[in-house]
Amino acid sequence: MTEEMLLLARGLLTALHKNPERYDLPKIEAAYALAYHAHEGQKRQSGDPYISHPLAVAESVVGLGLDTDTVCAALLHDTVEDCEGITAEMIAERFGTDVATIVEGVTKIVTVSIENREAAQIENIRKMMLAISKDIRVIIVKLCDRLHNMRTLDGKKNGDRQREIALETMYVYAPLAHRLGMQRIKLELENLALLYLDPIGYKEVMEAIDGRFGTSRELLASAKSRIEERITAYGVKYEVEDRIKSVYSLYRKIYEQGKPFEEIYDFYALRVIVDTVEECYTVLGLVHEMFTSVPGRFKDYISMPKPNMYQSLHTTVMSRDGIPFEVQIRTREMHETAEFGIAAHWRYKTGEAADESVDKQLAWIASLIEADEDTRDPDEYIHSFKSSLFREEIFVFTPKGDVISLPKGATVIDFAYTIHTAVGNRMVGAKINGVIVPIDRVPQTGDVVEVLTRNNQGPSRDWLNIVTTSEARGKIRQWFKKEKRPENIVFGRDMMEKELRRLGHAFTSSEAEKIFEATAERVGIGTLDDLFDTVGYGGISLSRIAVRLKEESTRFLKAQQAAETTPASADEAALATMQESSKSRAQKKQNGGVIVDGAEGCLVKFARCCAPLPGDAIIGFVTRGFGVSVHKRDCPNAVAGVSDPAQADRWLAAHWEKKDEGSKMYEASLSILTEDKIGVLAEVSMALAEMKIPVLTINVAPPKDDRATIHITVGCKDTEHCRSIVARLNAIPTVLRITRN
Repeated sequence: MTEEMLLLARGLLTALHKNPERYDLPKIEAAYALAYHAHEGQKRQSGDPYISHPLAVAESVVGLGLDTDTVCAALLHDTVEDCEGITAEMIAERFGTDVATIVEGVTKIVTVSIENREAAQIENIRKMMLAISKDIRVIIVKLCDRLHNMRTLDGKKNGDRQREIALETMYVYAPLAHRLGMQRIKLELENLALLYLDPIGYKEVMEAIDGRFGTSRELLASAKSRIEERITAYGVKYEVEDRIKSVYSLYRKIYEQGKPFEEIYDFYALRVIVDTVEECYTVLGLVHEMFTSVPGRFKDYISMPKPNMYQSLHTTVMSRDGIPFEVQIRTREMHETAEFGIAAHWRYKTGEAADESVDKQLAWIASLIEADEDTRDPDEYIHSFKSSLFREEIFVFTPKGDVISLPKGATVIDFAYTIHTAVGNRMVGAKINGVIVPIDRVPQTGDVVEVLTRNNQGPSRDWLNIVTTSEARGKIRQWFKKEKRPENIVFGRDMMEKELRRLGHAFTSSEAEKIFEATAERVGIGTLDDLFDTVGYGGISLSRIAVRLKEESTRFLKAQQAAETTPASADEAALATMQESSKSRAQKKQNGGVIVDGAEGCLVKFARCCAPLPGDAIIGFVTRGFGVSVHKRDCPNAVAGVSDPAQADRWLAAHWEKKDEGSKMYEASLSILTEDKIGVLAEVSMALAEMKIPVLTINVAPPKDDRATIHITVGCKDTEHCRSIVARLNAIPTVLRITRN
């Protein structure tokens, strides 16, 4: 590395050399060199070299204790999007599929403002959740990326843009950090966002903190000294830290909850860190011996951890001066989890089994994706996303004493589905604290909830209007979707006919059928039965269908009125429309969605040597008697042909038409290098089936050196779709490398 490169990377290098045996330093240096040269000449709005940003992100990743691949991905996370000549395939080849997957995942996470409910924003959120579900390191890198952007947000001179980024940070990234247990990052993101969202309020809270802490600084020092002396005498190994509440936490209590500053009991806090759980409870007893505890201000998050894995004992006590302060008591492992969350449980490269607590913590992501598969309603998806991020928790018990966390406001039906899908499906009633309660009853923290079940029982459609969690709603829908299709069709048709009658016009059966067919086409559902089924099991809300029904019925009535007033003209117009439509379809079939300059009306075919997809840069070659052959611009045949003077005039500029909103598929040929093991082909086929990817051809080359190559042609929409297919197949453990032919 050059002297300048070393100078810029001194912070990262210092962090790496604190634990050099953990990292593959040559691999990280290679990633840094690629990022440095790729971003060479680029500047941030602050005027700093752009490479300073990925270096800062990588340093944060090292601070969280993540692995070599994550550090490399942090260094390279902006190269695919912002630098010419850098592709995910190149990164995969040089640094491995894990690094490429993380980089691709971070690249796809763009603006995800939940205040904007447009379809594009919803799709971005879906992409984000899918990327996280494939590799949680994606969101960890993104959080570190957002943290550095917030730390340097003053470099952006546009105040509106600063506020937009701060708002997105407050309502998406800080809650995500909280759900992943990354408390340190969450607190800093909140404080930085508040600085730009309400600078006056931020300043007032800071002044209040300085004033109160300045006059009571001795309080914490005295209490800390007493606790240390008592614990030392008891022979427990410990550490004691002091802290004051964060700016944003105080801001919420003062301005949003209306609490006077003097009534905030956890403004001051001491944190005691010990080695074992037994010592936590021992220290708790010692603290209660020394200080008077405040009634109702004790919380045991060790026996009842928060959903983000947070564990600690919290108790509020009174000082000798009558000033309350909080004492938090936890083990060192609990402290690591509280500070770094999911990152503290990282076990890549260790060979250990997956941590059950980590899997449990990430279950909400899987539930959100699973629920999305059974609904076509974007508003409901957004509601589920917001609920998953911002929910307040309650804790209830099963009759066996197990602790179950639920969102505040959840019903006993939600509780049943949290226990198990089968328990929810067979539920006929519930008891709270031994007393039978209505099925819509909302339990409270500390309640013992028992679910009453019966075999051969199924959920009621009315439950969809009672449950509050997306998990329960999704499981109910799944049951009706799987078990009651004929009933769903009847129920859905009845609902739509009633909605159509509400519009105030008496349509005949055939007219209603035409309106329903047009509505099905508008919402992207193939057949009427599929539409009625989807409405019947709740996969799309009736309110959303009602909007489409109204539009299609209005269009139908206008066409009917036009036909009645000028029948001859209407016939001619209809004929012209049919002819134009036929011409359009023929042209679309002929050109395959590609426009070739100077070759209008020619037959267009795709070259098999490179099989271009929408999203690829393309060029057309005028063949002799077979129309225009479309190649990728970087296809070796195209590169050689363009440079050949004898052929140069036969190569024409080409580009894709506006993206087709339909279901048009193109062919993509992939070569999949795998380990030579039984079942590999089945795993690949199952993965493609799960993604609903059509397989056009498939064959396996004879194994060689314990390796096998699967040559497969699949149908896909464009390059982005192809990349998602490759990413999914790369997740199969036996798959070593995938190349697109």
